[in-house]
Amino acid sequence: MTWIKICGMTNLEDALVAVEAGADAVGFVFYENSPRNVSVEAARRVLENLPKQVETVGVFAGGSIEDAVKTGREAGFDALQLYLLTFGGTSSDGLQARGLRLNGLRAYLALPVSVFLEGGLKNLDEFARQRPDDVLDPLFLDSGNAQRPGGTGRTFNWWEAAEAIEALGRHQKIVIAGGLTPANVVEAITILKPWGVDVVSGVEARPGKKDPEKVRAFIKAVREIDQKTS
Repeated sequence: MTWIKICGMTNLEDALVAVEAGADAVGFVFYENSPRNVSVEAARRVLENLPKQVETVGVFAGGSIEDAVKTGREAGFDALQLYLLTFGGTSSDGLQARGLRLNGLRAYLALPVSVFLEGGLKNLDEFARQRPDDVLDPLFLDSGNAQRPGGTGRTFNWWEAAEAIEALGRHQKIVIAGGLTPANVVEAITILKPWGVDVVSGVEARPGKKDPEKVRAFIKAVREIDQKTS
């Protein structure tokens, strides 16, 4: 079954809609330039009213690992999604040391897929060498960039990225994001065969507010393709 994360939560009503529709995880954005940015207090209030079986993920970009861990523990998240705008400099020793300070929180790495398209096999090989298997899994790939990490509402070129994603997927779980909607998620899954999918703007009525029907339609589309391919 494809893992489904509905991200950009700002209120309990939207989070409950996602959970009731069958989402595996819900995400909360901590990035001050995002219209979906939430406070620790707001996130904690939502988390306190969610069933334990749903995974809760704090999404961080641009800050320190230490600050992300502190916020994650204060809010009560299960995992941290750490958005890196570039890959250079993320040494295995550095990632491993960061992982050791996560204090029980799971850590997921997020990168723009362009890192692997522009760098080709060189970046694929480097990433495979540097990634500590026991710290960062799955890997989130989307169409973000330095100006707007995630939540772009734009897809990347799935056909162009298919070979790189297949290669990465041999070593770890891959979650795709960026411009997914109820109308195109089946095509994305068919081409890329990811472990999971992550959606924000594609199921919104407006930035920061979910459209319940779009949320349900998105999850329904994923589950239907799961049944056809199982």
